[in-house]
Amino acid sequence: MSQLKKCFILVAVMFALALSGKAQTSQKMSQDETAVRQIVQQVQDGWNAHDGKAFAAPFNADADYVVVNGMYINGRDAIEKGHIGIFTTIYKDSRNIATIKSVRFLRKDVAVVHIEWNLEFNAGGKTQKGQALNTMIMTKEKGKWGIAVFQNTPIQTETR
Repeated sequence: MSQLKKCFILVAVMFALALSGKAQTSQKMSQDETAVRQIVQQVQDGWNAHDGKAFAAPFNADADYVVVNGMYINGRDAIEKGHIGIFTTIYKDSRNIATIKSVRFLRKDVAVVHIEWNLEFNAGGKTQKGQALNTMIMTKEKGKWGIAVFQNTPIQTETR
């Protein structure tokens, strides 16, 4: 076998191995993205069930949470308690729908997710609507994804 032919076969094998590794990485990322998207669904489902415990469940125990009004909350227990409070008052009949705008993996165990939330609630006998752009930073620890950071920013509807 000629030296050129051996070289060609070696390059072809290396290329095939590289593609094989890339396919496995893409499949892994796909599974991770699916898991991240399920976390967002879980948050939405908890909200729409008006269940503070279910809403807070996907948050890490030490999660940082910034509310639309700028208030800072730390920890899953505080997030749960705060949502139990709002689900029994102003947001008791609310509905919140998530639209994931982007999922970006900073590393294989860290993802940034941007979500648009569309909220409907009753205030003073009138249906009110609100929109927010939410940034979640999720981390994967011991094979499980959770929300480490949650920042909610209202979307202003008036033009500037």
